[in-house]
Amino acid sequence: MGIGDFVEKAKDALGDHADQAGDMLDKAADAVKEHTPDAIDDKIDGAVDKAQDFLDKQ
Repeated sequence: MGIGDFVEKAKDALGDHADQAGDMLDKAADAVKEHTPDAIDDKIDGAVDKAQDFLDKQ
């Protein structure tokens, strides 16, 4: 299973709510940050930014 398969699964899961993807990513990042050391918050934020950029291009 490649990255394209994951993208398609994500698109299917979002369905008509693709416009809310950014909010979902932010909520997921906040949840991860609650359970990880503060030292990696910047890495989580960077990953969310990259994911958002990727979704914006789709």
